[in-house]
Amino acid sequence: MRLLHTSDWHLGRAFHRVNMLGAQAEFIGHLVTTVRERGVDAVVVSGDVYDRAVPPLAAVELYDDALHRLADLGVPTVMISGNHDSARRLGVGAGLIDRAGIHLRTEPSASGTPVVLSDRHGEVAFYGLPYLEPTLVKDEFGVEKAGHEAVLAAAMDRVRADLATRAPGTRSVVLAHAFVTGGEASDSERDITVGGVASVPAGVFDGVDYVALGHLHGCQTITERVRYSGSPLAYSFSEAEHRKTMWLVDLGADGSVGAERVDCPVPRALARIRGTLEELLADPGLTRHEEAWIEATLTDPVRPADPMARLAERFPHTLSLVFDPERTPGDPDVSYARRLADRSDQEIAEDFVAHVRGAGPDECERAVLRDAFDAVRADEAVREVAR
Repeated sequence: MRLLHTSDWHLGRAFHRVNMLGAQAEFIGHLVTTVRERGVDAVVVSGDVYDRAVPPLAAVELYDDALHRLADLGVPTVMISGNHDSARRLGVGAGLIDRAGIHLRTEPSASGTPVVLSDRHGEVAFYGLPYLEPTLVKDEFGVEKAGHEAVLAAAMDRVRADLATRAPGTRSVVLAHAFVTGGEASDSERDITVGGVASVPAGVFDGVDYVALGHLHGCQTITERVRYSGSPLAYSFSEAEHRKTMWLVDLGADGSVGAERVDCPVPRALARIRGTLEELLADPGLTRHEEAWIEATLTDPVRPADPMARLAERFPHTLSLVFDPERTPGDPDVSYARRLADRSDQEIAEDFVAHVRGAGPDECERAVLRDAFDAVRADEAVREVAR
């Protein structure tokens, strides 16, 4: 059975205020063409279909168009909700849409109930594990302490239990939206840290033939059977070096996996350039970036006049301007943003405690801070669903 694995469409998202709907529509067209021309038997979409819980109308219309085009091909599609989606909204009409071969899996309680498809070698069971917000689903899965590993492990127990009841030789595919240990993050994914832990080990998914992951925006191979497709478009300059692709997966009769990357259309190249303003305007080596979307980091010791306007004369698609004067690490003028770079909310809070008290928090106090951040994030998730 040939699968096309994709995820993280983020329909409705802009890129530094640039409307990406046209590029997203081009990707949908490319996906449909790939399904038709490469003999795809099933499409799997591993979450974050939309960029937010209440997407703009144009994004909903594009999603509707995508479903119609996939249904017209007669190729089944299995789709789960991600942490950016409203699971309840995405799942509206799932029973009716199911009849058209579009299988939406947005309910945690249905994790162990597969979509069963067949080829000439027998059945393939597709298990959809939507994004599992630990605080909201721990009771459903009967786990004592909310955490990503605990709820995913419980969901996978249901998968393995169902699989054990099926005919010998039944192959299995799991769709999941999670941060799996070994994956490389970028700046454009929303933080899903719970209890100070964001990732789960790949071993959680043992016992199935292929795991189609979503959430991280870079295409990655965690193991031969556990892969991220990544987002089809770049949504931050941290993805400038990404090659945006989908996975074309051949699932053999014995459950063996062969995978090929299929490139996605690139609306415009991304480039990060760094130096003084005069260096950037004069460097002949930057000619190749003149038509790219640009993030320029200026290292001038004093902010130059009209830097964006001057950069735009050479790089008309400059979208982001960062000032990072070259200074020694101990310089008191090092920017606040630079001091906070790559630090989590938890670490920033602990630094604040150390600053005002003269000593950092002890383990009990760190636990209180973790619980507070988890509670706020869970409350935000509930509010998004209720909108």
